Amino acid sequence: MGELEVLENVGTAAVRRLRDSKLSAGKPFMINSDELPSGQSYLEYPDGTVCIVEVSADSRSFVILDTLAAPVADAVRLRHGIG
Repeated sequence: MGELEVLENVGTAAVRRLRDSKLSAGKPFMINSDELPSGQSYLEYPDGTVCIVEVSADSRSFVILDTLAAPVADAVRLRHGIG
């Protein structure tokens, strides 16, 4: 395994730990994705719901643009390696 692969694995493990920590504390986890327009992200809630959100201009809040159906939310998790 090369150095780059090791770093990727370490980074992926850290993101998974952060996600687990946030969700188990009852807080949402933000999934940034290149597949969404600039300023938009996925927000995963502890109940499994995933929404598309847009961060407000003040960067302190967000607006929910859409709530994904369960199969679509599962596909988003799989594409981002957290499913």
